[in-house]
Amino acid sequence: MSKRLLKSGLIVSMMTLISRVLGLVRDIVVANLMGAGVSADVFFFANRIPNFLRRLFAEGAFSQAFVPVLTEYHAKDDMNETRMLIAKASGTLGVLVTIVTLAGVLGSGVVTAVFGAGWYLDWLNDGPSAAKFELASLLLKITFPYLWFITFVALSGAILNTLGKFAVSSFTPVFLNIMIIGAALFISPHIRQPEIGLAIGVFLGGMIQFLFQIPFLIKAGVFVRPRWGWRDPGVVKIRTLMIPALFGVSVSQINLLFDTLIASFLQTGSISWLYYSDRLLEFPLGLFGIAIATVILPALSRNYVNDQNDGFARTMDWGVRMVCFLGMPAMLGLAALSKPMLMVLFMRGEFSVSDVEHASLSLMAYASGLLSFMLIKILAPGYYSRQDTKTPVKYGIVAMISNMFFNAVFAYFFGYVGLAMATALSALINMALLYRGLHIAGVYQLHMNTVVFIMKLAISGIMMSVFLYVMLDEIIYWLNWGIWRRGLTLAGLIVSGALVYVISCWISGIRFRHIIPRESGVRDVGEIKDDR
Repeated sequence: MSKRLLKSGLIVSMMTLISRVLGLVRDIVVANLMGAGVSADVFFFANRIPNFLRRLFAEGAFSQAFVPVLTEYHAKDDMNETRMLIAKASGTLGVLVTIVTLAGVLGSGVVTAVFGAGWYLDWLNDGPSAAKFELASLLLKITFPYLWFITFVALSGAILNTLGKFAVSSFTPVFLNIMIIGAALFISPHIRQPEIGLAIGVFLGGMIQFLFQIPFLIKAGVFVRPRWGWRDPGVVKIRTLMIPALFGVSVSQINLLFDTLIASFLQTGSISWLYYSDRLLEFPLGLFGIAIATVILPALSRNYVNDQNDGFARTMDWGVRMVCFLGMPAMLGLAALSKPMLMVLFMRGEFSVSDVEHASLSLMAYASGLLSFMLIKILAPGYYSRQDTKTPVKYGIVAMISNMFFNAVFAYFFGYVGLAMATALSALINMALLYRGLHIAGVYQLHMNTVVFIMKLAISGIMMSVFLYVMLDEIIYWLNWGIWRRGLTLAGLIVSGALVYVISCWISGIRFRHIIPRESGVRDVGEIKDDR
């Protein structure tokens, strides 16, 4: 099981790596075009709202509810039943998403007033940010249809993942990045408001992603005509699981919306600085956390359907160990190298030294929560694979309320950086509650071997951080260097830091078999010896 999961995880990670690299190229192009000013703030706002709903309707709550039910149907080896479930689930979801999409396009001004309240108040009172409100309302009309396309993209991806075809859905986001890059290079320079060109790129990117997956569904024999099935037993089961999951799996996205709301009252550039920071955070989160979670959910669902409790625990432990091994250096490395990374990637065109300074502070705050974000991606499927969506919703509400409180307090003292701090802290609370619930239920418990393993990783990560801080030159020198010297120096720091981390892990006694446990007989996760 571990080897099969590792292979699937590597496939997803490779496809995700391609997508994330192109995503960075996209952000570099956008930063060069608009920097962190008014246009950037408004575009990121208009892009965030449909993306939030995408996580709710598609990649988040729906997928977490749909995959376990589809796995259950697929395990019966009745393809007709499976195809009928897909038809009725897609038809029902399609009607709902169409209604929401039309409401978003027609009511874009209302949506902007709710989530960009600071801009709306300025618009009412002829304040300095009044133009942001009008522009954001216009851009939402263009970007909101992306929700319709990407919902079916995520549905198709969930189907293909359940069938063991992980590469397609992992590669699909590449097309969104290509279209935004193309729009930035070939549309935006020729119109007065470049952000409108980027919004068109988002719309086209969603449409092409949707069309790309259709041939693979046809080949797999699961491309069916959507049918309305609100009262179908399978759809009812998905609905029952999905409604509470709207909170449970999407808490981090709801927190980001609160960040956006409060940031609309803060100085110009706040939304952009948070966006660029979040983008760097999303790189390791997507490459490692989401990739591992993608292959874990179907595996956990199969373990649950087949009543394999030991296999369930082994799969969970595999995910936790892998995420901690990869997430620890990513978290500490992002914090230590925040300024150099932002300088190398974004400091050109309209993105200034001041933007680097501001964004680096929010990046360090976000980075402190990276491991929590990644572990949430692993722990949450432990509930959804067992078709339990009620427990995580309770934890999600606690985390969301905590985030609202922390936002209000930290934003008052630390501005936009406080918003990133609040998001990281609420993620820690959510992660701790998710683990506590699994522990109490006896589904998954951290054994002492795993605790010692994580402590060794933490010590190795600290050693890496000390090395990076010692080797890092003063930022004034970086400002005087050319782009190639900055890039090569940053690459050298990343590679040498990774080597220090791996060597420290080796010295502490960590071996590959401790990250990928061997399966032999009744040997369980809790019985893995720390034999060096």
